[in-house]
This record gives sequence, C-alpha cells and structure tokens, in this order.
Amino acid sequence: MIIDKKGQETFSTHLDVSRETLELFACYGELLVKWQSKINLVSGKTLDDIWLRHFLDSAQLFRLLPAKNKSILDVGSGAGFPGLVLVLMGARNVTLIESDTKKCMFLREVLRQTGKSANIVNCRIEEYGCREFDIVTARALAPMERLLSYVKPYFGAHTKGLFPKGEQVDEELTKAMKQWKLEVSRVPSITSNTGVILVVEKILSGPE
Repeated sequence: MIIDKKGQETFSTHLDVSRETLELFACYGELLVKWQSKINLVSGKTLDDIWLRHFLDSAQLFRLLPAKNKSILDVGSGAGFPGLVLVLMGARNVTLIESDTKKCMFLREVLRQTGKSANIVNCRIEEYGCREFDIVTARALAPMERLLSYVKPYFGAHTKGLFPKGEQVDEELTKAMKQWKLEVSRVPSITSNTGVILVVEKILSGPE
C-alpha cells in the first residue's frame, strides 16, 4: 500500500480533486506497486514518488483539454501515463495504444477495480487503423522527430497534441524542425523546473 501523504496532498492542492478521485488514484497506485513486482511498469526508483512523478505529471494535462474534445488517443500508454490518468480525472472516449500484452492486462485491471472505462488496444501504433482524434498524447515514448511520425496519421485539422517533455526539449525540437513544420507552443510543467508540455496545434508538413 502506498503511504505518501505529502505527495498526495501536493497532488490534491495542485488539482483540487475530490476525495473520490483521490481514492481512485490510491487504488491505481496500489495496483502499480503490486504489478511492478511481476512486470516492469515504471522505473523502480520512482515507486516512492508515484503521486508527483507519475500521477501529477500526467494529470496536469487534464487542464489543457479543450471543453469540446470528443476523443483522446494515448500512444504507448505503458503503465497508463498520461492516458489512464486522464481517464481517472474524468476524461471520456479515451483510446490507449500499448504493444505489450502484460501492460494491457494491467491497464484493464486498473479500469476494472476503479470502475472506469477506456478502449485498450494491444498493438503497435503503426498497426492501428488510421482515424482522426481530437487530442493525441504520449509521454516518454520517443524523441519529437520520431514521435511526430507516429502521431501524424491521427491528426486532423483541429487535432491538438499534448506531449510532456524534459530538459532535452530544445534539442528534440531543433532536430524535429529540420523535417517537420509545426505550430507548437510550450506550457511550463508544474512538476519540473526544466519540464514543459509541448502543445502541437498543427502538423503542417513533414517527411514524405
């Protein structure tokens, strides 16, 4: 069982969530610790800081979701960051793409025990059928240059990409801009002084 009162309080202070939502995340955290002993879901050294390192870092994207968004695609969901976190925060019509079968089993178990729902697809992103989504997210999946090639097929005229990035963001964007033309802005991360959330408003062009 996770007993990290300080992390939980910080999470609650930043997001002003209900007690019921905190209980959902507590259940999520307990399952993550339990399953971590069987499969590698997150870095072991981050287990003591789940509330800030993983939950808050992912949940901060919730405030950036447009009010009228109807569909969310989370690419390379892994242990559920940020896609499953957004589901627990109240996001609907979320599709989680994950190629690892055991991780998909974990995601389904969290949904079962929290009473939430999402569409979990066990495949590589390159194999998923192309359709447009309102929101596309990915966390710690790939550098921007490669990430853009993964998500481009799911971008429509009004799609918004939300991609948390760390201190290498400038280097990643410099490389990406050599091949891609984007409309992109930055939102400072609330969990890291060097972190940002890249908000991709449009992918105008890219490699042929």
